[in-house]
This record gives sequence, C-alpha cells and structure tokens, in this order.
Amino acid sequence: MKHITETCNILSFVMKLYLKYTVFSSLIMFGFILGWHLFVSMYSSSYLYSETDTIEGNKVGLLLGTSHKVKGGSTNYYYANRINAALELYHNGKITKIICSGDNGTRSYNEPIQMQKDLIKGGVPIENIILDYAGFRTLDSVIRAKEIFGQNRMTIISQKFHTERAVFIARSKGIDAIGYNAADVNDSSKWKLMLREKLARTKMALDLIFNKQPKFLGQAITIP
Repeated sequence: MKHITETCNILSFVMKLYLKYTVFSSLIMFGFILGWHLFVSMYSSSYLYSETDTIEGNKVGLLLGTSHKVKGGSTNYYYANRINAALELYHNGKITKIICSGDNGTRSYNEPIQMQKDLIKGGVPIENIILDYAGFRTLDSVIRAKEIFGQNRMTIISQKFHTERAVFIARSKGIDAIGYNAADVNDSSKWKLMLREKLARTKMALDLIFNKQPKFLGQAITIP
C-alpha cells in the first residue's frame, strides 16, 4: 500500500510539472506569435500607402490574388477591392504594368485569368498585364516577381494586413518594395482571417530563416 501511495505521489508531481511547463511554453509561443506579428506591422508601416496622391510611382504593380467569389457564389470583396486599388494606381499613372499573381491549381480555378479579365474591364490594355500562374502563396508571388520577371522595385497591392507581410518578405529578399492598401472588408469572418494572418507571419519567419523557395521557378520573362 505504501508503494502505491508513493507511486501516486510521484505521478502527481510529474503531472503538475508537465502542466506547469506546458502552460509556460504555450505563453512563450503566444508571446512570440503576437510580438512577431506586431514587429512585421511596425517594420512595414513606413512603406505602405493608402492614397494615390502620396504614393511614389513604380513601373510594376504586383497584384496578389485571391478567389473572386466566396462560398455560396457571392462577390469576394477582398478581391474586388484589390482590383479597384490596382485600377486606381494604373489610371493615376502610379504603375504602368501589372503582374497578376495567383493560384492556377486546377483547370476550373484560375486567379490570374480572372484578374486579367477584370482589369481589362476597368480599362487596362491587355499588353500591360502580365500573368503569373504560380503565385500559390505570397512568398512565391514576391520571389517570382524578382527571379522570373526581373523586378527589383515594385508596388505590392492587397489589403493592409497582407501588404505588410508581402512588403516584409520583399525587402528581406532585397527588393525595393512599397505597398498600396486596398480597402479592407469588415465582416463576421474577419477574426478568422486575422488569426490565420498571425499564423502566416509565424510561418513566414521560418520560411525566411530556412530560405524557402517558390514551388515553381522557371525561365525568366522580360517585362517590356
């Protein structure tokens, strides 16, 4: 009976120790995620613009893709606002070429082509639109803009939370990038998006540390 009691006491001590360090480790991890998220925002803030009157001009705008529809078939306003932001820059002479970078994972899903169609509707000539079919994620889009399309200077177009991360990646890779913030969207699912963004920034840190490369590169393409 004495041995059983001693064993139970040891197990209880081990369990308390385990819970203590699990909670401690979780707090450290949470602190790192939150701190890194804020650091990326602070670093990128001086390179972001929300008005065409104040932003400097660049030859190329990198338009980051997303689905043009949400589940149920209604308009994805994150997408629509990015298109509008690209059109604002183009028609105000702040960019002359637009790289549409997005996912083209299946025959029925093609973000770059959809962006091209909507930019043409907005008055951008097709010869000023370049399609990047391998922009499967932000890191891929940014690095490919440099390695494939030869751009060491660009304006990245997306919502603020996204341009913060994209500009950070770009400048970490030696690209002189600024960001133009498309109008944000406030809906009931916004909290999920912001949680995902915090995790995306944590993964970005690992990608940069380990020099993660795009899924596809390929032959260089010259933008006239």
